Amino acid sequence: MCGIVGVVGNRNATDILMQGLEKLEYRGYDSAGIFVTTGQKNSLVKSVGRIADLHSKLALDIAGSTGIGHTRWATHGKPTVDNAHPHRSQTERFVLVHNGVIENYLQMKEDYLSGHDFKGQTDTEIAVHLIGKFVEEEGMEVFDAFKKALDIIEGSYAFALIDAEDADVIYVAKNKSPLLIGLGDGYNMVCSDAMAMIRETNQFMEIHDKELVIVKKDSVQVQDYDGNILERGAYTAELDLSDIGKGTYPFYMLKEIDEQPTVMRKLISTYADQDGSMKVDGDIIKAVQEADRIYILAAGTSYNAGFASKNMLEALTDTPVELGVASEWGYHMPLLSKKPLFILLTQSGETADSRQVLVKANEMGIPSLTITNVPGSTLSREATYTMLLHAGPEIAVASTKAYTAQVAALAFLAKAVGEANGKKEAIDFDLVHELSIVAQSIEATLSEKDAIAEKVQNLLSTTRNAFYIGRGNDYYVTIEAALKLKEISYIQCEGFAAGELKHGTISLIEDGTPVIALISANEVTAAHTRGNIAEVVSRGAHILTIVEEDLARDGDDIIVNQVHPYLSSISMVIPTQLIAYYASLQRDLDVDKPRNLAKAVTVE
Repeated sequence: MCGIVGVVGNRNATDILMQGLEKLEYRGYDSAGIFVTTGQKNSLVKSVGRIADLHSKLALDIAGSTGIGHTRWATHGKPTVDNAHPHRSQTERFVLVHNGVIENYLQMKEDYLSGHDFKGQTDTEIAVHLIGKFVEEEGMEVFDAFKKALDIIEGSYAFALIDAEDADVIYVAKNKSPLLIGLGDGYNMVCSDAMAMIRETNQFMEIHDKELVIVKKDSVQVQDYDGNILERGAYTAELDLSDIGKGTYPFYMLKEIDEQPTVMRKLISTYADQDGSMKVDGDIIKAVQEADRIYILAAGTSYNAGFASKNMLEALTDTPVELGVASEWGYHMPLLSKKPLFILLTQSGETADSRQVLVKANEMGIPSLTITNVPGSTLSREATYTMLLHAGPEIAVASTKAYTAQVAALAFLAKAVGEANGKKEAIDFDLVHELSIVAQSIEATLSEKDAIAEKVQNLLSTTRNAFYIGRGNDYYVTIEAALKLKEISYIQCEGFAAGELKHGTISLIEDGTPVIALISANEVTAAHTRGNIAEVVSRGAHILTIVEEDLARDGDDIIVNQVHPYLSSISMVIPTQLIAYYASLQRDLDVDKPRNLAKAVTVE
């Protein structure tokens, strides 16, 4: 959520900032703004709504060589022009953009800023007023004033600050919120995500927590809060402009759904040799072997992917697996086993809730493995080990290919550990072959898009509520399926273990209630789920079935190719992703940018 861009030393600053903000739209926002300066002329433009609304307010003379921009997701104060970033100090000399949450902003206002005039209700405006006060009322140098403010501020932040009287520098600092420096040819940049500036450069420099950076067009100086100068090399972002464009697709979500067979094959080539042997890091395998319990910590879709992988992990590694909601574990960690291993599942690698858990794990000396899509992300850097998903950028807010990639990556981990333990079931599990079958199954389902769209039209186009039901791993898939449907179509939907219906939930079934049933893998539980279908039909429910081919009957709606039971969570989720997509599309909603949601949740 929220995004920062900045550039110093390029006469096309406005264009660079605007295209950068467009690339950050996926993160979620409700207002946006830019500030640019030539050194003599300053321009600030802000707007509620989309980047297109901001663009429509730009005059032809909004130009400069240095500037900062921001997409805001409202926390303190409603989405208004006054609350949109960038914010200015009392005299308007200093301009600031900020991601994160300042916890003591009201105390700062009371202690330091009596008599100051504030235009909005944000914590960020108080921060820039504080910096301005230290310079203009107390005579401090700008850098020292920035540093003093940082010593006072409590909470999470990524800051980019401009002094309108010095257009040759951007001051940057961060704590808990992601921020990068982009290194250009004769100019430099600031951004929350490499995607924002990949058009300009593929060379980036990481900023760690509680570091200050002075960014000029021809230099970047990094130091810690004690004033120690730090040497920091650049890394090459493995992104391509074609990766982050929609191409011929109407929405990123549909493009990313279609990319899933390719992602499966990319994972095969990454984690297996041509002879099928595993290429998982031996240190990671050893860490799992030494653990007496695996704890998977995650949020949202990643949490659901952990549940979808739990049975497979336990079966192949002989190690108990527990799931934890990261936002709860960060503050209410339960009693742990003697030799725990934490696995952090995260698409972005910047999830604030998961990072809070990781910080505590590191303090406790607990080994950790981050499984993420973003190399160099905070959770990747700070964990003991990392496995990458290699799924390519995921732009749509509703995660699809990251979910299936996480399940597949955990399958490689489970098989590698099982083989190392000499477990016959793991040795006999031909993961490369089975995952290739999964990729084919996904392609077969994707070829039936029109038929699925028609089913959705008849079932979900006007409903307010819906239910998914299933048993075993299908139950875990129903939870993810329900999340997808509710977050982009706004249909109130829940996923339930089918056997739990008669223990209370069936009271919600009435004439016309849509119920989508998943059936895979097991003939016994399939028969039980068929019985649950009959129960809801007798109470007026409208049923749609998603069934693996070996268990299919006449009249089933969507037939999915048979795959290995360990991997059915991947193939069975694909139709539900399409169901959510078409339900949203048919309701004339913005598929990629659902209301109130952000792609990367970088504040707790």
